[in-house]
Amino acid sequence: MILTYHDGYCVRASAGDTTVVFGPVSKQSKKFKPTNFGADVAFVSVNHPDMNGVEEAGRGDRQPFRVSGPGEYEIKDVTALGFGSTSQYGGEQRINTLYSVTFDGLTVMYAGAAGTTTLPKDIEEMDSPDVLIVPVGGDGSLTPAEAQKLAVNLEAKIVIPVAYDEKSLKLFLKEAGAEGTSAEEKLTIKKKDVVGKQGEVVVLKA
Repeated sequence: MILTYHDGYCVRASAGDTTVVFGPVSKQSKKFKPTNFGADVAFVSVNHPDMNGVEEAGRGDRQPFRVSGPGEYEIKDVTALGFGSTSQYGGEQRINTLYSVTFDGLTVMYAGAAGTTTLPKDIEEMDSPDVLIVPVGGDGSLTPAEAQKLAVNLEAKIVIPVAYDEKSLKLFLKEAGAEGTSAEEKLTIKKKDVVGKQGEVVVLKA
């Protein structure tokens, strides 16, 4: 699996001929640059232009399957579970869906714009995610300290912060004991690469 970070809450995961996008940015976003690549599946956590740009993740006849909200999903070689949560993104109470996605032999937990570290009971009973994609920039979603608390609660093997600026990233890395971590262009991982890891932070360049 190859993971790349695009902007805001948007992360792309690719393996073989399948591409998944988490939190695609809409053209209507006033904050982030729109998503500009094709995907097979698009996961929308919060119905807001900063992360609901499903159309922007389409290419001609190839339009992504939209996953939006709690439930069980199976698309191509991707299986997913969505869990309802809350967010104060943009200054108002919103529904946020956390997704546990199994793809290319790995489990990716996408927290979207989660605004609370309180987890649905079903998530607490699941195995630890191989990868956790978590917001660290506040603005109605998790603060750096809350993001680290969520990563610890989930016992995530690899943690990828998103929705950060220089200040919030620095604070998160300090909370995680990962100061000095350099940003990478992409993360390429296989199942064997996460064995034995616990809370390893990987920063991806936007």
